[in-house]
Amino acid sequence: MAGHTEKQKMLAGELYRPGDAEIQADQATAKQWMVRYNAALGKPAAERRVLLRELLRSAGDGCVIRPPFHCDYGYNISLGADAFLNFNCVILDVAAVIIGEGTQIGPGVQIYAADHPRDPALRRQGLELGRPVRIGAFVWIGGGAIILPGVTIGDDAIIGAGSVVTRDVPPGGRVAGNPARPLAGVPA
Repeated sequence: MAGHTEKQKMLAGELYRPGDAEIQADQATAKQWMVRYNAALGKPAAERRVLLRELLRSAGDGCVIRPPFHCDYGYNISLGADAFLNFNCVILDVAAVIIGEGTQIGPGVQIYAADHPRDPALRRQGLELGRPVRIGAFVWIGGGAIILPGVTIGDDAIIGAGSVVTRDVPPGGRVAGNPARPLAGVPA
C-alpha cells in the first residue's frame, strides 16, 4: 500500500511497522486510559461503561469489563450489549475485535488480532500484521482461553477453559484443549 501511513496499513491488515510515531502515540493514549480504567475497579459498572465508550469503537448497553483490562489501542474493539469480560482479560486489537451481544468471557482470557509474518526475513525487518477476530452472540469462553488472530467464533459456541483456539468455531460449536478441538459426543 504505497503512500499509506503505517497506521492505515495496520488497520487494513497489511504488513506495517509498529514503531511508527502515530501508532506509538495511539498506544500511549491507550496506556493512559488503562491507568484510569483499571483504577476504577470500585466504581459501578455504569461509570466504567462511560470510560469504555471513551476509547472503544463501541460498548453496548449493559456491557461490562472488570478491571484490570489491557489492550493495544481500544479503538478496534466492539462490544455488544450485555457482553461481559471478567478480570485480567487482554485484547491485542491491531485489527477489529468484535464481541457479540450477551457473550461471557472468563478471567484471564487473551484475544489476539496481532500477528507476525511467517517469513523470518519479514520478521527481521520488524514487520507485523493484524487479522480480525469475531466472536458471536451468546458465546461462553472459559477462563484462561486464548483466541488466535483471524479466528471467528459463531453464535452460542462454548470454548473450554484454558483452550487455545487456532481455527474457526461454528455456531453452537463446543471446543476445548490445546489446540481446541470439538468435544467428543457433543454436537458441533
